[in-house]
Amino acid sequence: MINRARDFEQIEARLRADVVGAGGDYLIVEGDSLATLRALPDACVSLIVTDPPYHSTKKANVHGDTAFDEDDDFLRWMEDYASEWKRILKLSGSAYVFCASQMAARLEVSIGRHMRPIGQITWTKPNDPGFDGWKGKARKQSLRSWYPHSERVLMFEQGTYGSREAHRRSPLGEYLLACRGAAALSMIELTEQIGAYGHVNRGGAVANWEAGRYVPSRGQYSRLAAALQATGRIAPMLPYEDVVRPFTVDGDVPFTDVWHFPSVRPFPGKHPAEKPLAMLSHMISASSYSGDIVLDCFSGSGSTALAATGLARRAVCVEIDPSWNRAAANLLCSNCHADVERGEVSISA
Repeated sequence: MINRARDFEQIEARLRADVVGAGGDYLIVEGDSLATLRALPDACVSLIVTDPPYHSTKKANVHGDTAFDEDDDFLRWMEDYASEWKRILKLSGSAYVFCASQMAARLEVSIGRHMRPIGQITWTKPNDPGFDGWKGKARKQSLRSWYPHSERVLMFEQGTYGSREAHRRSPLGEYLLACRGAAALSMIELTEQIGAYGHVNRGGAVANWEAGRYVPSRGQYSRLAAALQATGRIAPMLPYEDVVRPFTVDGDVPFTDVWHFPSVRPFPGKHPAEKPLAMLSHMISASSYSGDIVLDCFSGSGSTALAATGLARRAVCVEIDPSWNRAAANLLCSNCHADVERGEVSISA
């Protein structure tokens, strides 16, 4: 497990006046999340998993969902968030943003001006047997379109699609290229020093890493950093966990961009935008390292934080509604983890 204690302490110090709940591995912050983001230090979180208002659904019981008359106003507001997400995410960071299918394309373009889109996930929201949910209540003929029984999750990483040369280069590749340039080593020279030869070109694995096709192992990165730093021309390089974006999946877990996590059935006190705990855990385990800090800036009653802390991560959850922050505090109390494992606590988003 990596140690993010210093980052967590800095976040807590910046937000202390608005913290309404805290544990050793989580903070519950009350207030407008955009203002909160602007108070955070640079490069302080590793993963963002968040569920902003959808705007197109116009749900009166979801804060902010009816706040914008025009789509463009909503998109500009979300772009303000994207600008801050880029600033506060580490170079290795990822962001997952839930949205309605009707807004997904335009929202991806807006956020993509600040971060690099790398995936659009379709959550099909299958129902449990015998439970049809809202689908059973819809006046299907009056919809004049296919019933929207899915939601989208947009995934981003650091970087942008900028210059032609960097079009496919990952943030890791851009960082390695900059460090090698500052150290005044050619690909061939660096490859010879670390012994990472390719099958085709003399630039070897270094060429592939800089192009964004592959990532170095921890050992390869350690040797690469040592060779570059030995020139005396560059500052100490970032740790592996701060520069290599994690993505850990295998054949035993869903790894396609179509997800079939059952939607959550209604219950008294359920948050109207609740997301399944299993789906949140899937994102967090795939796209963060143990010990990382996970941010949810529309945190509702705290299920993202519950998933994160249950996976040995730290969590920062920001919510404007005091009632949901009280629910989050109850959910994240010391006894709740055991209750959740026994299935005795309902999880709200």
